[in-house]
Amino acid sequence: MSKNTEIIDAFVAAWGRRDLQGILDYFTDDALYINIPMDPPNEGKEAIQKALEGFIGMANEIEFVVHHQGETPDGRVLNERTDRFKIGDSWVELPVMEIFELRGEKICGWRDYFDVGMFQSQMPGAES
Repeated sequence: MSKNTEIIDAFVAAWGRRDLQGILDYFTDDALYINIPMDPPNEGKEAIQKALEGFIGMANEIEFVVHHQGETPDGRVLNERTDRFKIGDSWVELPVMEIFELRGEKICGWRDYFDVGMFQSQMPGAES
């Protein structure tokens, strides 16, 4: 297993602990986080923190279940996951594909690809 893959594995594990500061420690100061279906891109740790506070704050529990993970020859780590958020008594599950770019053992780029409509339709109070 490569160092980049180990870093991403640890990053994913921090989500399960809902450890916002631990998650933020994996980023470079100038990192770019793009939730592809959502605007605007999050540039820098402060913007990333604000974006992540929403996800962490809405959930009682978080599980990221990695189904496949690989690394490109230039060191990008890709993973296919199901992100699970327990909100109240219900789980919201979302298939996600991600690409991580690393520099100096930190994440400098993170792109999430998912169906925002699928996510919203599972939220408590959403119409079926």
